Amino acid sequence: MNLIISGTNRKRSNSLRVAKFYQQELMRRGEQFEILSLEDLPDNLSVTDLYGQRSDEFASIQEKVSTARKFIFIIPEYNGSYPGILKLFVDACSFPSSFYHKKAVLVGLSTGKYGNIRGVDHFTGVCNYLRMHVLPLKIHIPLVQNELNEEGNINDPLTLKFIDEQMDEIAKF
Repeated sequence: MNLIISGTNRKRSNSLRVAKFYQQELMRRGEQFEILSLEDLPDNLSVTDLYGQRSDEFASIQEKVSTARKFIFIIPEYNGSYPGILKLFVDACSFPSSFYHKKAVLVGLSTGKYGNIRGVDHFTGVCNYLRMHVLPLKIHIPLVQNELNEEGNINDPLTLKFIDEQMDEIAKF
């Protein structure tokens, strides 16, 4: 199994829309990825699943993470970096078995003009610490609200060109 992580718990997020777009495009290419939205995390995660504790609510999420070999992280910009809920999620997962020597693909997005470059760089450091193999081609989608059409598809030809290139590499990765 492979996972696309929608990196925020914000309801009706652009991150989830981009995650669904990636899933659909990868499925067209014969690649199977399941979406894990951080909206689905237990509300009390910070008190139930840190420091060796494991709740029943998080156990099924942990199982998906444990069995995944590839991860695509869709990372929205929060205060010039990545969301705290994404860090909490990583911290709650079993260490080191959840991520060690697995593969990470990073996609940054923002409503501003830089596509979360800094946040993706910050999260790259976390992935490196976890000994994940990070795909060198990272995608940054600025002004994401203008990139997605009503159906949730990305419509900018240049953005699609880079995403298409990244998807080719995901299949080989």
